[in-house]
Amino acid sequence: MWRRAAVAAGRGLRGPPAMAGRRWRSGAGSPDRAAAERAPRIYTRTGDSGFSSTFTGERRPKGDRIFEALGATDELSSAIGLAGEFSSEKGHTFVDQLHKVQCMLQDVGSNIATPLSSAREAHRTEFSLPSVERTSFSEKPVLELEQWIDSYSEQLPPLRAFILPSGGRSSAALHFSRAVCRRAERCVVPLVQAGEADPNVAKYLNRLSDYLFVLARYAAMKEGKEEKIYIKPEP
Repeated sequence: MWRRAAVAAGRGLRGPPAMAGRRWRSGAGSPDRAAAERAPRIYTRTGDSGFSSTFTGERRPKGDRIFEALGATDELSSAIGLAGEFSSEKGHTFVDQLHKVQCMLQDVGSNIATPLSSAREAHRTEFSLPSVERTSFSEKPVLELEQWIDSYSEQLPPLRAFILPSGGRSSAALHFSRAVCRRAERCVVPLVQAGEADPNVAKYLNRLSDYLFVLARYAAMKEGKEEKIYIKPEP
């Protein structure tokens, strides 16, 4: 996902200046045909053999833990996007925060997709890989999440029982996003421990799961929905 986006950005998708304002006719000169000629194909066939590329150009098996982490992060952004749509329908003001989180997850993916082992100068020289500046990830987004968490937590009733994912569509979708976030964190931690990803990436995912939990409770409260709690089954 991240590499395809970078390639598309580098190809330039704007039409030639002479075409600006031109009225298209049907047939050979139709805008559909022109767009098809300009736009890059979504499929590349380069992954058919079970390998894919990092930002550095290094080819790795698709089962590599780098791609496991990238996939989990992509799933997380998709889950948050769904939660954002449900929340937008209810008029929640935190939707802009969710959009910002999705943008930050793109930066998370960029950091993961530039593993230190293949970003080192010696490795690039040995395998004739292009020079790529490693994407950094600061602590600032982590601190921002903590501020958001504190702000919403102050408005919530005390937590006195184990809460089950519930509380309406917005809340349930945010709980689901939280669970996906935990999995993404589990995928990233080994990369951080191996020095392949920035420690702040793991910190961000850790705080993000807390943020999503608090936000799920906040959404249920604002919508007047009941949060279901764990009740021990009868033996």
